[in-house]
Amino acid sequence: MTMLSRVADRLYWMSRYLERVEDTARLTLSYTHLIMDIPQGSDLGWDTLVKILDGEPSYLEHYRVFNEQNVLKFLIADRDNPCSIPFAVKSARENVRTTRDVLPAEAWEHVNELHLYVEEMADKSVGRRNRYAFLEQIIGRCQMINGLLMTTLPRGRASGFIKVGHLLERSDMTTRVIDVGAAAISSRAQPDPALDALLWGSLLRSLSAMTAYRRSVGPLVEADAVVDLVFKDATLPRSVVFCLNGIREELKSLKNCDDSLKILDRARRRVNRFATVRMPRSLLHEFIDEFQMGLNELNGVIAATWFLSDS
Repeated sequence: MTMLSRVADRLYWMSRYLERVEDTARLTLSYTHLIMDIPQGSDLGWDTLVKILDGEPSYLEHYRVFNEQNVLKFLIADRDNPCSIPFAVKSARENVRTTRDVLPAEAWEHVNELHLYVEEMADKSVGRRNRYAFLEQIIGRCQMINGLLMTTLPRGRASGFIKVGHLLERSDMTTRVIDVGAAAISSRAQPDPALDALLWGSLLRSLSAMTAYRRSVGPLVEADAVVDLVFKDATLPRSVVFCLNGIREELKSLKNCDDSLKILDRARRRVNRFATVRMPRSLLHEFIDEFQMGLNELNGVIAATWFLSDS
């Protein structure tokens, strides 16, 4: 079955934006809980959330101080900020609107309802009174949409490009979470193992990986074990290697896939050789930087191969 490249492109970006919405909501909710739990006077700040999403340049154009009100407004209510939930929801909606003929009819209804909900509630949810319910609604609605697509969309080109976009965005966000978590710990003047455990536990929760960690590692949250699980556990749906394996499964069934598979297999080998034990945080940051550049390269090759022409 053939598909116009512009349709494949929009399906791919629809799934990336939906994953971005859910991951941003998860991370914001988890980090908000963390900030409430840490001891008063800790040097863990709200700027960490903005750094995870690589949003510092845009943030500093509008705000001078990294405080709770500014950061949450930036992520929850700023409709012009590419890192925000409203921006990603609007982008996902536009991509669904232009591909409705290849998606289940309910997909448009649910994505449009998500958009209307965000338009109504985003400004009201910056404060703590409505924030938690808002973020939980966002997460639940995204999971419902993804579940709908997974259980009703015929397996073919449409579902394949949706899966590739979904997993590529997830692997990118997962590595961002780990990178900034490690940086927040290593930048502190005074080590605090108790605070470190709280931080890594919060990051695990943002990835819905705390239960998996406890079952495979144990109750004590340790940095090396967290990084190893999130990067290399092939059974964990939010792990890096799980995402890469899923992307490969879809790409190998497409024509002209050699260039993309070459980049992908290089990333998989890099992750498989990756060892976390006693690794300095500077080397972890360097590894993640190189990995994310590989993801960007893969995105570029996917676009050049399948999205830039209707041949």
